[in-house]
Amino acid sequence: MSLPPFQHLVDAYWRDVGRLAHALAGPTAAEDVAQQAWTQAFAAYPRLRRADNLRGWLLTITHRCAMDHHRQTARAPQPADPQTLPDSPSSPLTDPNEALWADVARLPHRQREAIVLRYVADLDHRAIAAALDTTPAMSRRLVSDALAALRKARP
Repeated sequence: MSLPPFQHLVDAYWRDVGRLAHALAGPTAAEDVAQQAWTQAFAAYPRLRRADNLRGWLLTITHRCAMDHHRQTARAPQPADPQTLPDSPSSPLTDPNEALWADVARLPHRQREAIVLRYVADLDHRAIAAALDTTPAMSRRLVSDALAALRKARP
């Protein structure tokens, strides 16, 4: 099987990877997560056996990089005074609908992942289930519960 040049993937899906990284890791870490995802994808690309769903493959790598980022920051020591930290630079990936993203950020972890994979990454429930290591039925349930919670939070 012949794979397209890696640059074709970058050209076609760089925005999807950036949007998913922003949604899962937040505006300050999005660029690092996206860069890590592209680096891992580039390293694994020559060993890839199937090219039928390259977008899903890239978004799964991005999801895993975002989860690695969350694990890494959870283990990192927290500063004593957050006011002494410099302001984070603005990212070109910021979303103008900050209230909605704040509500999404308050969702339980699995619901937040499912809703982001469904509506930001535009994955179907089978792909969401694969990314979250669950069943498609559970994927549907997580998305449904997340939507219900978001509707309840917004009058």
